Amino acid sequence: MNLANWLHQSGLTRPDAPALYFGHKLHARYSQFAHRSCAIGRHLMEQYGIKPGDRVALFARNCPEYLEVLYGVLWVGAVIVPVNNKLHPREAAWIVENAQADVVITETGDLYSNTDDLKHPAQELGLHSEELSEVARHGSAGSYFPPAETRGDQTAWLFYTSGTTGRPKGVMTTHDNLRMMATSYALDVDTVTPQDVALYAAPMSHGAGLYNFQFVRAGAAHVIPPSCGFDPAEIEGLGRSLGNLVFFAAPTMIKRLLVHAEATGWRGEGIKSVTYGGGPMYLADINHALDVFGPKFIQIYGQGESPMTITAMPRDIVADTTHPRADARRASVGFAQSCVEVRIVDTNMNEVAPGQVGEIVVRGDTVMAGYWRNPEATTETIVDGWLRTGDLGAMDTDGFVTLTDRSKDVIISGGTNIYPREVEEVLLNHEDIFETAVIGAPHPEWGEEVIAFVVVGKDCQLDKDSLDAWCKSQIASFKKPRRYIFMSELPKNSYGKVLKTSLRERLSLMEDHSESV
Repeated sequence: MNLANWLHQSGLTRPDAPALYFGHKLHARYSQFAHRSCAIGRHLMEQYGIKPGDRVALFARNCPEYLEVLYGVLWVGAVIVPVNNKLHPREAAWIVENAQADVVITETGDLYSNTDDLKHPAQELGLHSEELSEVARHGSAGSYFPPAETRGDQTAWLFYTSGTTGRPKGVMTTHDNLRMMATSYALDVDTVTPQDVALYAAPMSHGAGLYNFQFVRAGAAHVIPPSCGFDPAEIEGLGRSLGNLVFFAAPTMIKRLLVHAEATGWRGEGIKSVTYGGGPMYLADINHALDVFGPKFIQIYGQGESPMTITAMPRDIVADTTHPRADARRASVGFAQSCVEVRIVDTNMNEVAPGQVGEIVVRGDTVMAGYWRNPEATTETIVDGWLRTGDLGAMDTDGFVTLTDRSKDVIISGGTNIYPREVEEVLLNHEDIFETAVIGAPHPEWGEEVIAFVVVGKDCQLDKDSLDAWCKSQIASFKKPRRYIFMSELPKNSYGKVLKTSLRERLSLMEDHSESV
């Protein structure tokens, strides 16, 4: 089944319902949304030769037209290739070429101005060009037809991973994968109603964009902030005027919301739900968020290879303080979503005992079809139907999964495993620390030593001795950082996830210890 049918049906059922907002300005109602997407799909077929199964890349910031194009591509049975707009044009062009895209729709229309070494550049079309604007403007006047028929196992969304360990890989996500993801949202994450307003403050090329489908199906509104990104003041304003905001946020975004709330006295009025994931949400941070905003938070854990759909923790459990293990549950990523099975296994794929750390593996209807043009990586990652996530964690007897770290991030010192997240949790419990990230560095005697990058709060001062004393009061001495490197901010990707690869590079380039104490 073609997911574009959900927009087609909402356009018929709720033609006058507000569909797309840019800030407070209404961009399109549902009938207009559907007709514009149909017209864009028809234009891609007639003028650019796009056929079912062909790839169309989209390299742009968040905007209302993003969803119109996305559905236009799906409408004719083609595959959307969303490209992170924060990438360098050369990186984006490599993805377009690797995907063998026939068309790339870009914000500026000049992707190839500095990428003339590519062998097979795609046809480029400007997202805001007069050509595409004219197509969308006259969508209602052109012939309208239902979405093309597609099989559920056909690729709909070709998502490229971050590529922190090399070139990114294309994850083939099918119509069935996405349909099950959206259906599971209503069972495992949050209710979906026509009164919801889905806010896109995180990149639509990633999880925030994936979360559009359930709201299109319900005929809910979608709003893109005027900044096209994340701005706490904008979110407050939109919440107060539109109300019922629902959005996905990385933990670092929630921290920024809290800073804004404490400065202005705002307490989350107008926000219905915040689904968080994409990185660890430390216990101290979620406790603070609950104190300020109340029970608006829902935890999810997923990967591009099983988008948004490995575990979840509903708002009532996130906010619960009465359970004997309430803190431990809140520090976890919840339990398996209804569409998957989750296990913790050893290196031989044997399930480990409750509480024991191993690799998280997942099996179910949301697991990708495989990596695009990369059968070797697919074989390594999907074993007997189980997706090897590369994440380490433990599952308790109630099924709650607690992440420790990516397998590549584990620090082995003196033959003992040290999990960076455990050290980070301790440091973040210090009232003067705003952010931290812990990595391992080579050590001639112990193999590796623990290094902590620290961002202190405004007007706060810390030194090695005080942090050593704090850590010694909280964790075993061998887990304590041997060095602290103070920074004004941590490097992050466009989704707010801390880039530990950048921290390792910084550490290796330091010629002396002038930045550390």
